[in-house]
Amino acid sequence: MATFNSLKIKNIARETTQAVSLCFEVPHDLIKDYRFIAGQYLTLEAEIDGEAVRRDYSISTSPESGDLTVTVKEIEKGLFSNFANQKLKKGDVIEVATPKGRFTFDPKKNLSKTIVAFAAGSGITPIMSIVKTALEESIDQKCILFYGNKSPEKTIFYNALIELQATYKDRLKVHFVFSKRNDTVADYGRIDKAYVRRAINTLFETKKDITYFLCGPEGMIHNVKDVLMSYNVPERNILFELFTASESVKAEPPVNSSGAIEATILFEDEMEVISMDNDVTILEAALAKDLEVPYSCQGGVCSSCICRVTKGAAVMRQNRVLTDVEVAEGLILSCQAVPTSATIQVDFDDI
Repeated sequence: MATFNSLKIKNIARETTQAVSLCFEVPHDLIKDYRFIAGQYLTLEAEIDGEAVRRDYSISTSPESGDLTVTVKEIEKGLFSNFANQKLKKGDVIEVATPKGRFTFDPKKNLSKTIVAFAAGSGITPIMSIVKTALEESIDQKCILFYGNKSPEKTIFYNALIELQATYKDRLKVHFVFSKRNDTVADYGRIDKAYVRRAINTLFETKKDITYFLCGPEGMIHNVKDVLMSYNVPERNILFELFTASESVKAEPPVNSSGAIEATILFEDEMEVISMDNDVTILEAALAKDLEVPYSCQGGVCSSCICRVTKGAAVMRQNRVLTDVEVAEGLILSCQAVPTSATIQVDFDDI
């Protein structure tokens, strides 16, 4: 389980008018704790208007760079993202959890000849770390990136990607896709199913020995994944991470009609038994009892609150993160899971 430490911001870089990169100073005695795998994220916590607010942001640097940096895009009514873009400054100290995440690329384990990434908007942040790592730590691995935005001015890492492509001209190809500007050096439109089909048919003589990384809005991820599956790409070769979820009506799960539920919660090798109502999520009940279980967005997107049901049963109001296999193995998003049995036991350590 991730542990929080107070880290100083040693540098802030403005990436676009709506995005900044925060580089943290890691004390020598914590360097080992903050070693990360490309694609992982940090949970940041700060007091905003008297309230402790947590959010997850992907690490955008490579492990070899020696820097621990996240990039935050400002979004409308985004409490933490607005705070990061408008208020934070060099020298400020905030709480930063140790790295977590399953959307990862390990060059020692992933030996695919080609890495193909599809990203949109701020979905580029973990992809940037993955692409840099593949290029820096492999001598022959190639990368192809399809990156959707409105325009060059709205594109996070636009100049950095052009420079990276020039440095690794035989191993990296970046395809910018702009929806608001018809640019001669970029594709025009969106990363929809038609675009993905054209990209695959035009660029790939063989679709074997490729690992695909997808990161961005839910709609884009579904578009890309559906096309790849139609080309019989093995699902194990398709890794994805949601950055925003589409609006949908939450299905209310059936609840145990008996009222109070006994919940046993295992975390950090400790056990707590609590009584909870049958119409609240496991995470809501745990936080109400001041249990220090992991969480961040509380919207079913970030995956910070994953745990495993070891006794009893629960159903999720919505699930856009876990695969059918993972759900069958007992994994749940505690921020979405409501118990359906009179007793339940969940383990935050066994994931």
